Amino acid sequence: MRFLINLGLLVLLAAFIAVWIVLPWWGAVVLAVAVAVWMLFTRRGRQAASVTAVGISTLRQRLGSASVIVIGIAGVVGVLVALLAMGEGYSQTLRKTGSNDTAIVMRGSSASEVMSVLDHDSVVLIPQAEGIAQDAKGKPLASPEIVVAANLPIKGSTTDDEGSVQLRGVGEQVWAVRPEVKIIQGRNFKPGMRELIVGKGAAKQFAGMIPGHEIRLGSQVWTVVGVFAADNAMDSELWGDASVVADTYRRGSSRASVTVKLADPSKFAAFKSSLEGNPQLKVDVDTTLDYFSKQSEGTAKVIRWMGITVGLIMAIGAMFGALNTMFAAVAARAREIATLRAIGFRGLPVVVAIMLETMLLALIGGIIGGVLAWAIFNGYSASTLAAGTVGQLSFELKVTGALLWTGIKWALAIGFIGGLFPAVRAARLPVTTALREL
Repeated sequence: MRFLINLGLLVLLAAFIAVWIVLPWWGAVVLAVAVAVWMLFTRRGRQAASVTAVGISTLRQRLGSASVIVIGIAGVVGVLVALLAMGEGYSQTLRKTGSNDTAIVMRGSSASEVMSVLDHDSVVLIPQAEGIAQDAKGKPLASPEIVVAANLPIKGSTTDDEGSVQLRGVGEQVWAVRPEVKIIQGRNFKPGMRELIVGKGAAKQFAGMIPGHEIRLGSQVWTVVGVFAADNAMDSELWGDASVVADTYRRGSSRASVTVKLADPSKFAAFKSSLEGNPQLKVDVDTTLDYFSKQSEGTAKVIRWMGITVGLIMAIGAMFGALNTMFAAVAARAREIATLRAIGFRGLPVVVAIMLETMLLALIGGIIGGVLAWAIFNGYSASTLAAGTVGQLSFELKVTGALLWTGIKWALAIGFIGGLFPAVRAARLPVTTALREL
């Protein structure tokens, strides 16, 4: 019989975790309302409310042990939310770089711009495709671009450490294709000159990113003439004239990609089909929103799983802390619980009361951990290593409401598991045995 009860508990625990993982916030509200209604309008519910009130009223006498649960779970939630905020900030930065009204054309089967090479004929043909918006002079809003990696000294480094930065060669139409990019300091580069404008993120990461300062890229000396802001992944780049960048890195007349402004975003499918079906071209076409979203998937997934793994390890420790604390609390209140059962309180109200007490402490810990993570890490500047398909990327951590809810769910799950077994032990303890315990 005891084996079947334990098996039932494990099944209940597995079912709870499975449902809890996918439960939205409004589902938790509905569940809480259902429990409240049960406690208000049923006999056993009112018994559970009475036992819960007694347990909560004694928390001051058990402040030290209760703090173990609160602090442990606050630490779990704080670390988990901070790590997930890193992945969220990275993904948001890349998603903001693209839109549905612009498209990027690359060589077929290229995973990213740095792996793509379009020959001169392709660069000439692509802007002639139907569906591309035109400026006041009738020119297609298309920006053939070249993307290369360059090494620069890291700002504030006491050694000769260098980091990789993405250097983008652009043409005159780039400002119409990417209107979100604005010069915030200095001026724009002059066509045909070895001049650069740098993103505000790159200016924070690398030394010498000041208008008027000279830096070496490749075998040539370039002059920084301005700083721009886009509030997206472009902030981590350096921009220069496409022809000069191509000459410096011996890329000839080839380009990595062509980014275009669509005349009608709803007709993107037709634009894509016309280019990919052209026998003179071997290209892949995506909206820039889809392209940059795909670029974030791999790294964001790694960060997310890293956060979950670290959080799970810490959660196990916090769960055992909760188990020990609640087992001790149940043992200290054994006579009280036995007395309640002797005067007519059933086992279910006792189980519910102890679990509600544990989950209340867990909720407090989860809220504290989430608030601390938001206060410390939301908006915190970070950058990736010089790896992956988008180079070194500067971004800000984003603590969103969804991440805070994830942290709260983890906290309540720890509280549920930490309170379940002590609660069942209290309900199963024979009354006569409990009354004899000190």
